[in-house]
Amino acid sequence: MVQAVGVRVPAPQQKKIMGQYIQKIFSGTSNRELTAKIAEEANLPVGDLVIKTFSDGEMWVKYNENLRGNDIYIVQSTNAPGDNIIELALLIDAAKRASAEKINVVIPYFGYSRQDRKDEPRVPISAKVMMDILTQAGADRIITMDLHSTQIQGFASIPIDNLYGSLVLMDELTAYIYNMKNENKCVVLSPDMGSNKLSQSYAKKLGIGFALIDKRRSGHNKSEVAHLVGNLEDRHVLIIDDMIDTAGTICNAAKVAKEKGAVSVTVAATHGVLSGEAIERLSNKDIDKVFLSDTVYIPENKKFEKLTIVSSAKIFADTINRIHKGESVSQLFGKVT
Repeated sequence: MVQAVGVRVPAPQQKKIMGQYIQKIFSGTSNRELTAKIAEEANLPVGDLVIKTFSDGEMWVKYNENLRGNDIYIVQSTNAPGDNIIELALLIDAAKRASAEKINVVIPYFGYSRQDRKDEPRVPISAKVMMDILTQAGADRIITMDLHSTQIQGFASIPIDNLYGSLVLMDELTAYIYNMKNENKCVVLSPDMGSNKLSQSYAKKLGIGFALIDKRRSGHNKSEVAHLVGNLEDRHVLIIDDMIDTAGTICNAAKVAKEKGAVSVTVAATHGVLSGEAIERLSNKDIDKVFLSDTVYIPENKKFEKLTIVSSAKIFADTINRIHKGESVSQLFGKVT
């Protein structure tokens, strides 16, 4: 046997692979229904977690199972009330102190994302504050969907997976407008300049036309239509946005569409915040159908006849499993790009 001289054979190294750790999903209180669906799609149970509120409003959380060395996923949207944010921060901290190996925060709807820059004196960059809270608490990764502005990802030094809401809505919308395309022309109408890129993406994928509304904002949650670019006459109009809050922008766009001769108006958005007069506005005669995902929990008293809720559970479950196994998340986007 001849042994090579001067050649050092390194000893086998044990590398830590995320997929070797136990995978667990836990739910905050903001959207337990969605968490249960995600866990079912991911073929995992929802972890044992206790969340209590003291009489003065302070929260207390405790994981009732071992987290040491585990790859955990905490599902919590950060819509109002603000307690959802505090609760999430406490859950992250508790997991960190329990020696979880990886703390992945699944935020289907990322609250405070509309305030992403300092556009006037003496105002905060709220999206940056939110990222600071989560990263300082100990989050290792954030998984979210349709951030109001993609630049928000630059506010954090940890990985952020910003999933496309079109992965959730596209199949439903395609089926809904399929029968319309043969008889009448369809067009995607962007309700404002901020939704331009998103709307064009849907129009391209659906193979239909595109139109744009030039919206001028006169105050918080207040806007008015200035100009319309495109032809809506005798067309089925699809209005796309990343979120519906008070529905003022959407309803103004729907009214313009009907005034310009639209045959029907369908509204689709990823996040249904539905505050203020949103339900009343979305129920008016100018809007024929509304599609929303379940990234924000919609209680029974906010559901209305025209509303169809499309579950986002599968895309979140697929993302969670891909991350756990060390596989590519971007491959999921091939369906919509």
